[in-house]
Amino acid sequence: MMAQSALPVGQTGPEIHTHGSHEVRPSEIAIGVIIGRTSEFFDFFVYAIASVLVFPRLVFPYMNHIDATLWSFAIFSLAFIARPIGSLLFLAIDRSYGRGTKLTAALFLLGSSTVAIAFLPGHASVGWLSALFLCIFRVGQGIALGGAWDGLASLLALNAPENKRGWYAMVPQLGAPLGLIVASGLFAYSLTNLSDGDFLDWGWRYPFFVAFALNVVALFARLRMVVTPEYEQLFDNRELQPSRVRETLRSDGLRS
Repeated sequence: MMAQSALPVGQTGPEIHTHGSHEVRPSEIAIGVIIGRTSEFFDFFVYAIASVLVFPRLVFPYMNHIDATLWSFAIFSLAFIARPIGSLLFLAIDRSYGRGTKLTAALFLLGSSTVAIAFLPGHASVGWLSALFLCIFRVGQGIALGGAWDGLASLLALNAPENKRGWYAMVPQLGAPLGLIVASGLFAYSLTNLSDGDFLDWGWRYPFFVAFALNVVALFARLRMVVTPEYEQLFDNRELQPSRVRETLRSDGLRS
């Protein structure tokens, strides 16, 4: 699992210039953070909304509504179980191939798992395999989210001006409300403009296609920063490097 260590809150590091031209600015990091967090939370809320409106009727039509909803949320929880596994897996990729390769692989897996849900067949077509496919795709999302952490949120807070550190540290938290607004808006539009049959047949699938598109945008927005020499040097100077789980527990988690 990846952990991040940082300089003390009141301490600021030197400005980073590479090749004598490019200064790393907090506003650049903030853009990548907002886009990345919004795409991640959008995936989260799209699946959560579908777990109430779609999956009970599509995947578990043979159950009563309460039991079907509970089973939908049971599958929803699989991503949280798989996420630590993804952190360990992509930590190994980060160490062997670099941060850019790790981020590309994680977001590719996240986008593929998300768009696969858009093509999910219902129980009427494939029977119990529908639930199995949904479990597999959800686990894929969880593993991918475990590796999608890029350290930009910590980097943003550490590189912000002292008099605006709280403002910039707040920026990553905007991902949750923005993701919720977009996800809820898409489902609300589909529900109000489509018949119930059309919504259950194909209308619910469009938010998952949008999620895939957002993941692509997030990939390029974040990748263009984390692989550049300027940001690599800033990560190093700020000591924002992965540490092993045992080392993290020894230094932080097990303190008395």
